[in-house]
Amino acid sequence: MSGIDIGVLLEKSKELDQLRKEQEEVLLDINKMHKKIQSSPEVIEKSGDTILNRLRSLYCHAKELSENEVSASNALMNMLDALLQSGHSAAQRRRIEANEQRKKRMKLDPDIAKFNPAASMRSQLEQAVNLKGEQVAARVSSDDAEKDEWFIVKVINFDKDTKEFEVLDEEPGDDEESAQQRKYKLPMPHIIPFPKKNDPSSAPDFPPGKHVLAVYPGTTALYKATVVNSHRKRKSDDYILEFDDDEEDGSLPQRSVPFYRVVQLPEGHRQ
Repeated sequence: MSGIDIGVLLEKSKELDQLRKEQEEVLLDINKMHKKIQSSPEVIEKSGDTILNRLRSLYCHAKELSENEVSASNALMNMLDALLQSGHSAAQRRRIEANEQRKKRMKLDPDIAKFNPAASMRSQLEQAVNLKGEQVAARVSSDDAEKDEWFIVKVINFDKDTKEFEVLDEEPGDDEESAQQRKYKLPMPHIIPFPKKNDPSSAPDFPPGKHVLAVYPGTTALYKATVVNSHRKRKSDDYILEFDDDEEDGSLPQRSVPFYRVVQLPEGHRQ
């Protein structure tokens, strides 16, 4: 079958099970001591440091068991991965490994969320066509404007011949001139696709300190911001950002922005 010894795998599984049982016993002892201290706080004064030392010892034991559980779990997972892959042919394994490497490169490449100039023109055109009906980040200011203005727009069509997007500004301003929904024709470099709302893995992992372009909360406009923290691996899947020129009382407030409204800051962005 493979170089994996099933007997070793089963023993490691038993070891993991035993570690979890021991953790439960230690946790019970810890909870008992907590209740005792809560119900009779004077017990600490009567026993001196004895009860606290005992509690500390239990915590240290729990920490050691937890670390051993992680080690045993990782070893078991590696064995199972090797066992599962042993059923693939050499060609299949090479394809799997190549795919994993590609995924890693995608996660490391912050430009994956926009059109990649190094990609073939055919793949770029296919990506552009697939954006029809999607909301994207669009630079609607002219090349000679002092600042870059980015807004959320909806892609209506893409012309393969001119390589231009026809987009709709669905939420124009309140002034009389912009009260009507406006359409624009924009070149490919002026468009950045958003990550998929229902697929957090489609978004780059921006580290703290990274400059990004993000939708300011309560608006449809995007501004330059700095990543303070990322909750993407938690339930919220939000970034905590500080927007440039957003100063309040002498400091920049930290604002939460969903991952699907944050994109890579374009090179040469003018703010």
